[in-house]
Amino acid sequence: MTHERRKIVLDAIVRDYVATREPVGSKGIVERHNLGVSPATIRHDMSHLEEAGLIVQPHTSAGRVPTDAGYREFVDSIHELKPLSVAERRAIEKVLSSTQDLDEILARATRVLAKITGQVAVIQYPSLRRTVLRHIELVKLGQFHVLLVIITDEGRVEERTLVLQHPVDQEAIANISMIINTQCAGKQLADVDEALTNVYADVPDKLLSLAETIGSAITHTLSADSEEHVVVAGRKNLTQYNADFNGTISDMLDVLEEQVVLMRMLTHMEEGLAVQIGRENTEVDLDHASVVSTSYSGTNQSSVARLGIIGPTRMDYHHTMSGVHAVATYLSAILSGTYESR
Repeated sequence: MTHERRKIVLDAIVRDYVATREPVGSKGIVERHNLGVSPATIRHDMSHLEEAGLIVQPHTSAGRVPTDAGYREFVDSIHELKPLSVAERRAIEKVLSSTQDLDEILARATRVLAKITGQVAVIQYPSLRRTVLRHIELVKLGQFHVLLVIITDEGRVEERTLVLQHPVDQEAIANISMIINTQCAGKQLADVDEALTNVYADVPDKLLSLAETIGSAITHTLSADSEEHVVVAGRKNLTQYNADFNGTISDMLDVLEEQVVLMRMLTHMEEGLAVQIGRENTEVDLDHASVVSTSYSGTNQSSVARLGIIGPTRMDYHHTMSGVHAVATYLSAILSGTYESR
């Protein structure tokens, strides 16, 4: 019972400190949580938690606050996510179900995640290499110019204008377009290089040079990992947590401007719903922050990218994890075409 009570005491300290940002004392725990024991017993439990490195006394005669290890113990004890409120779920549905444009969907998803959690929201664009090619469109713009349009199953669209060495007619464009889509449509983008080899074998000799030019442009576009980026919303939410970041909020704002850092942060998160707390973060400027992240999927139901939030270690982990999970679930349903309006 003593061990279980200490878990309850730690839970109470985390919850009360998150709610008030005031160190938590034994008397307050007894009054607020009805544990049926005396303040002296709670103080004894708190001393054991402090010895274990789960809580710390910020100054003499003060209550206790959780350490990063204490927050980790608390998060690891969360085995079931509490559902969002009806109003929050409706807000997500309303925002995400009213558009089919990928850019707008991700922008809206980021904003609604920031609003629900009260933190900074970050969503990674679907990786071109992890999605499926839906269609390739070739549009003749002139004798020496062709517009290449690449459409993925997630609704991502990439366009390139190709300048050709020789004039081209509409019949040649239509012929190559048909062969490319026959060989490439429905393929994982990582497998398109192999599919293009079959394209070159199928096109008439007189169109081989043109097909290779178009194939090279497709390969270059799909391998342009530098074009992958993240969407960020809710930066102003950080202002309410200035004290939590010990004066390093300017460093946090700098991190949020670095696409490469944010991409690396999301990439290094564990699979599924993951939480990194304080110094668990691989980015040094996030050692006063927590990151809650999960993946979202597309048409083929495989993970295509990640989304998450960045906030102080003193956060409502239950609600934040639920918000991240909910937005990822709705986003996956919309991108995969399985979403049904209620």
